[in-house]
Parts: sequence; structure tokens; C-alpha cells
Amino acid sequence: MADKEMNPAGTLTYKGRPLLRKDNVIYYGSISDKYISMLQIMASKEENGVQIPTKIIVTIQHTDETMRPKDRIVKSSEKSGLYEAMDIATIWLNRYNSAK
Repeated sequence: MADKEMNPAGTLTYKGRPLLRKDNVIYYGSISDKYISMLQIMASKEENGVQIPTKIIVTIQHTDETMRPKDRIVKSSEKSGLYEAMDIATIWLNRYNSAK
């Protein structure tokens, strides 16, 4: 993830969007946008003492808290690596947050 950086507030970002990880879930995007992406790490393997995700469920979701959690999910896909998952999440966030 060569594009990762720390903004002045100390939050990790990727391609200009905040990243937040809790256990095996990565939230990608800003809660102030209409959509955010959630990446769930379902499986991983160990390489050189580091856990590498091998199965990730990527979803794009509405940030509207008045909606039921199940109804918030707009799109979902399974990816075999973190790079693929972040790539599709970025594409979806660009597409859905720029749509009128």
C-alpha cells in the first residue's frame, strides 16, 4: 500500500480516504460521505511471521443510520487479496460518492 499516509490528525489514509481497522474489519472512507466501504477479512495465511489476508468480503454501504443495516449494503464482492479488495473499494467509492 504505497499510497498510505498519515494526515495531520494521525489518521491512516489510503488514496485520500481514512482507514480504520477493528479486529478483522477495515472501514474505508469518510462517514460524512454518502457511502463507505467495509472489508471483512475472512481468511489469512502466515508468511514470514505476518498474517496475509487471502479471502476478503468487500461491501459498499450507505452511511445513513436511519436505514436498517441489511438495507445499507449496496454491493458486495469477494476478493483473494488486500490489494484487490482495496482497489475495488476505491473504484466503488469514487463511483457511488460522485453519483448524483
